[in-house]
Amino acid sequence: MKIRINHIVSAIFGRRFKRENSVVSNFTNVQQLRKIMPALLGGYLSESELPNSLLLLSPPPEHNSDLFELDLEHTRKALEFKDNERFLQATRDADLSFPFAVKSFESIIGIGISESRTPKLYVMMRRVMTDAGLSTYAAKNHYKRERPFMVNNQKTCTPDQENILYKVGSFPSGHAAVGWAWSLVLVKLFPEKEKEILKRGHDFGESRVICNAHWDSDVKMGRVMGQAAVDCLWTNSDFLTDWNSVEVEVQQVLNSSSR
Repeated sequence: MKIRINHIVSAIFGRRFKRENSVVSNFTNVQQLRKIMPALLGGYLSESELPNSLLLLSPPPEHNSDLFELDLEHTRKALEFKDNERFLQATRDADLSFPFAVKSFESIIGIGISESRTPKLYVMMRRVMTDAGLSTYAAKNHYKRERPFMVNNQKTCTPDQENILYKVGSFPSGHAAVGWAWSLVLVKLFPEKEKEILKRGHDFGESRVICNAHWDSDVKMGRVMGQAAVDCLWTNSDFLTDWNSVEVEVQQVLNSSSR
């Protein structure tokens, strides 16, 4: 049965890939990515400084492999969440527009992240998103992996975005990279909330499987790229300058809240 399932899926992939491959878009820099995210800020890392996902990651699972069978199983289980609260959370996590994108972290860290209240942290989170997201595109552009909804013909949690998702490779997950990068930055600012912050960052990526927009292996490797992007940021002078200002800003907000 397992061999037959993989055979059927491989056949579906083969037919659909030939039909859709010509419309897959390549993105390598901020200017190109603004075609689908017009409000995107420039990141801290130059193109040459970004970690290269094509070099760092192994290829996505082959269609007839045990690893791909695991991807299929995760997706089958994820479809059971449709129309419940976890599916609604996945819908919220799909929105990378600011200030909405970071709202789910606010209740954990105990302060709002906004342009008016924490402008330095607000801008830093937007720029970190750009770097983490762009770090995934070397592999996305190369493998052009199809997404679960293109195989199982089930809706995603964001049907209005499916036309865009068709054009962007699935492996690795940019959302997972972004969510994990945010959590790695925030734990440095709020170390006493480390467990909760990392769980939120992890779940942010898991939402992409629940959404039927990514495979489990996409999400796992997205986290690898989120970590790689943050590692690069800690060697970037512009980021470090902003980091010092953000630490002061956050401490001032915390002090004012405790009075």
